[in-house]
Amino acid sequence: MATLSLDEEVRLFTNNAEREKYNLLGTLYGIIVALDYLERAYVRDAITAAQYSPACTRLLSQYMTMLKLVKDSVPSVEQFMTRYRMDSPAALHRIRVGVPATVEHSSEAGPETGKWIAETTQNFITFMDALKLRLRAKDQLHPILQELVTGYARFKGSKDWEGRSKMVSWLITLNSMKASEEITEEQSRQLSFDVEHAYAEFFRSLSGSKERS
Repeated sequence: MATLSLDEEVRLFTNNAEREKYNLLGTLYGIIVALDYLERAYVRDAITAAQYSPACTRLLSQYMTMLKLVKDSVPSVEQFMTRYRMDSPAALHRIRVGVPATVEHSSEAGPETGKWIAETTQNFITFMDALKLRLRAKDQLHPILQELVTGYARFKGSKDWEGRSKMVSWLITLNSMKASEEITEEQSRQLSFDVEHAYAEFFRSLSGSKERS
């Protein structure tokens, strides 16, 4: 009868494919831990917004890349964190939102400029056109909406715009879906309504700012 030595190393894999899988899962674990530390450091003012924003964007990008590589083993980030007993609520929130906290909350990023207005207008038009072309999958809509929400943070006062909060909510909804999943026809109609409302509000708010200045 074979005996088990407590000093013997336990191997998680028996071939190269399994070894690569566990290496990727380990990398994903590390990204989530790093993102949680980064979020907590930013909340405690241990790092500046200038330091936080690019680091958070990079980690979110790495997370999305890793998720594609382990999609067969990781149905969702919540299940992954439960399986490996991860207590990282700050990272989970940031992953669900999909953009840095400076984008989610900031309304003091700087003065409005003609360039920013033109870029944000184009982002609105591109997103509305995508919906009119009946694009429904997450991997089709998410990159466009993420760019649109990021653009919002440039405008003073945008934190109080109803349209911005709705776009952030839709970004969270898309973030919770798999890349190939599609929004329903009802969701598409509501999203079209919300983005058109946000577009109109965007220009009303900018016009109001100019009149008060």
